[in-house]
Amino acid sequence: MTWMTFVIIVIGIILIFMTSPPSALVEWGLSKFTIHPKLDSKDISVLYNGTHLEEEEKIRFNNYFNEAQFLERNHIFPGNENLFLHPETTVIPFVIKVKKMKKEMDFFIYIYDDHVDVVKQWKKKVESFSIKSEYLQNFTISNNIN
Repeated sequence: MTWMTFVIIVIGIILIFMTSPPSALVEWGLSKFTIHPKLDSKDISVLYNGTHLEEEEKIRFNNYFNEAQFLERNHIFPGNENLFLHPETTVIPFVIKVKKMKKEMDFFIYIYDDHVDVVKQWKKKVESFSIKSEYLQNFTISNNIN
C-alpha cells in the first residue's frame, strides 16, 4: 500500500513538471533552437581581416551583436552554402569564433549600410539571417585595421 502511494506521488510530480516546467528548463530548451543566439564574450574571439580585436572592442562588439534585432532568415538551398560563406562582395566580414564546451561555431558578419548579414556555420551546417543594429553598422575599430 505504501509503495502504491509512493508511485502515485512520483507520477504526480512528473506530470506537474511536464505540464508546467520551470522557466530555466524552458529557456534552456528554447536556446537550443534559436537562430540568433546570445553569445558570452569569454567564449568567443572576434577577428577582422585576420587580426584579433582587443578585449575591450571584442566585448563591445559582442554586446552590439547580442542586442541586435533579428530581421529575417535567409533560406539556403543545398549546394549553395559557398555562396553565403564566401559571397562576391567587397565587404570584409567580422568573424566570431565560438568555443563552448564541445561546440565550435563560426559567425561571419557582413556589415552593410541598411542591415547586417550573419552566416552561422557549425559542423557541416550553414545558416544565414539578417539583423539590424545601428551600433554594429557604425562600429569602428580603434587600431585602424580598416
